[in-house]
Amino acid sequence: MNRQAQSAVLFLLGASLLHAGTTDLYLRYVKAGLRPLLLAAGVVLIATALATAWYERRATNRKKSTEPPTPASPHPEPRISWLLVLPLLALILVAPPALGSYSATRTGTSLQEPLAYPALPATGPLRLSVVDYAGRAVYDDGRTLTGRRIQLTGFLALDRDGTPYLVRMALNCCAADAQPVKVGLTGRIPPVLQPDTWLEITGTYTPHRVKDPVNDGPIPFIEVTAARPVPTPKDPYDETWNT
Repeated sequence: MNRQAQSAVLFLLGASLLHAGTTDLYLRYVKAGLRPLLLAAGVVLIATALATAWYERRATNRKKSTEPPTPASPHPEPRISWLLVLPLLALILVAPPALGSYSATRTGTSLQEPLAYPALPATGPLRLSVVDYAGRAVYDDGRTLTGRRIQLTGFLALDRDGTPYLVRMALNCCAADAQPVKVGLTGRIPPVLQPDTWLEITGTYTPHRVKDPVNDGPIPFIEVTAARPVPTPKDPYDETWNT
């Protein structure tokens, strides 16, 4: 590519980052805390593209004014290099889905022992993340969960033997390192289960747990008393590990 084409690609890349950062699209790729860096990167790329185009145009005009005319001998750049623009257009035009049941059932649960257990409200239903519930159920033996009405939200995944899990992909930095945390469902489970459906589960703690068939990691269960489908949340990933 010549300099003008390079600056065009840089401009498109910067515009793509700004588009993702000013909408919820960026949450499909990175954690929420990286938004300022994403926007800054987009601004830098656009500024670089404009500066490159300006300097190239200035150099071309200076060369034309100082050199005598010569016979034209064009050397066109290979057109295949413009295929580099396709991923940028895909980023702008196509919003990729968040990682779901396909990744979850092929990756072992990555539950980590919490450093601490934040205090919970003394009354009312407990609205917990899948990661928080799983950590308390496994590593605290459910001491803060017993006898409480609990609500969890996640997407549905079915194991090879048909065991239903409520899953949330936990994020450290970006979607590339997202790993599933799974909670098994027992009790009043909906009769029709469709993988990747987002559900709000209401239930109670049960000490029942199994080992993940993929990596032998612990999977706690929840006794379901009610379940209802809910829309996909704005941020489909869980960033509990970053707090």
